[in-house]
Formats: sequence, C-alpha cells, structure tokens
Amino acid sequence: MDLFTYEETKMYFYENRLKTYSGWPFEDGCACTSENMAKAGFIHTPSENSPDTAQCFFCLKELEGWEPEDDPVKEHKVHSPACSFITLKKSVNELTVEEVIKLQKEREKFLVVSACLPAIHCADVEVCRVKACCPFVGLQFELSHQRFVIMMTVTSKLL
Repeated sequence: MDLFTYEETKMYFYENRLKTYSGWPFEDGCACTSENMAKAGFIHTPSENSPDTAQCFFCLKELEGWEPEDDPVKEHKVHSPACSFITLKKSVNELTVEEVIKLQKEREKFLVVSACLPAIHCADVEVCRVKACCPFVGLQFELSHQRFVIMMTVTSKLL
C-alpha cells in the first residue's frame, strides 16, 4: 500500500470530508451538523436503511443513530479513544512532514486491523489451534487459541 496516494490522504482535509455530507439529516439547530461532523474526522457513509451513518476516515470507526444534540468530537472520543486524528492538537495544515508520516503510519494500523480482523475466525471452539488468514497482507498463520484470544482483545482495543 502506497503511504501517500491522493485517495488515501485527501480525507485528512476538512473540505474533502465536508463534501461527503450530501443529504445529512442534521443541520440547523443541531450539534451534529455536517460541519461539526467533518471537523471531528467523520465522512458521511449513508446506506438505504441508515441515512445518518458516519465513519472516521482515520480509525474507520462507524457510528449511526445520531441524535440532534450529539457532539461529534465527544462521541468520537468515547467510541474510539485510540484514534490519533481526534486527539490532534493542531490543524493538519500545521503538521510537520515528520508528524504527517507518523500519523499516516498510525492510520495504516487501523487499515490493516480492519482488513484482517473479519478474516480471522475460529471455526470450532474445541480446536486448540486456529487458522487465521489475512488477505490484506497475504499471510496465513496458526495461532494457539490463547494467543488468538489475546490478539483479538488487543485488536479490539484499537478499534
């Protein structure tokens, strides 16, 4: 995966995230306006059944069921405290090259986890070895059940 393609990095910028909010149901008099959602790192990812679904472009946390009074920054921090984007102390435009590289490396961790986690499964709880395959990085490996549980616990804390 290329670290700095336009498609991979364009959502770092508020204006690009804001452009995704066509048809957002909360605007006038609401805390979770499209502007506030975009400032909090969310992009609008609606579906036919969930017009208010939003996903952090960075940590990939997806939230739906927004209420007009919900504060996007607070909700983001509660549901994804490990997200480095929401804890930035300065604007993306003010970051040094070194800080951008470090931030993008953090984002890559979320991308790998989100791609690999669904592929890792335990077909039979009685089995003491678990086969896990990660199509994202092309790895296949065996884990003891105990290590599998530890990995799943650690991984879930990233999400």
